[in-house]
Amino acid sequence: MKRQPNQSNPKLQSALTRFVGLCLLPVCLILAGTGCKKEATGSARLEPTGVYTLVSVDGKSLPCSLLHEGASPTVKSGTFTITADGNCRSQITFSLPDRGDLSREVKASYTRRGAELTMQWEGAGVTMGNVDGNTFTMTNEGIAFVYRK
Repeated sequence: MKRQPNQSNPKLQSALTRFVGLCLLPVCLILAGTGCKKEATGSARLEPTGVYTLVSVDGKSLPCSLLHEGASPTVKSGTFTITADGNCRSQITFSLPDRGDLSREVKASYTRRGAELTMQWEGAGVTMGNVDGNTFTMTNEGIAFVYRK
């Protein structure tokens, strides 16, 4: 019996279906696996604890001079420490023309909402800060501070 040209061979069709299925299976598994990965922003972005080093003040690399409350201090260095117990502290070393090098440390308690920290300074006001990976930023009294781990 002769076959017509448009009739297909059932054995060939079954083998072809299996072959295509076996080729597509790894592709589907790879695509499914990549869709299930957690985002890279997870723990590094949302874990603020650690010691950060001051790298710039108002966009200027350290050391830098600035005008603040009628004085012209030169900011030399600084650290910002965030602890897991809800406390933090800022330490800055600066110099004044008539007084030389000075260091100031202030402490705060903080609450956290995602990457944002709200700091209540001892004997002072409230400041907002933000953690993004290894960078901590805050604006205090109109001055922008950028710190890095």
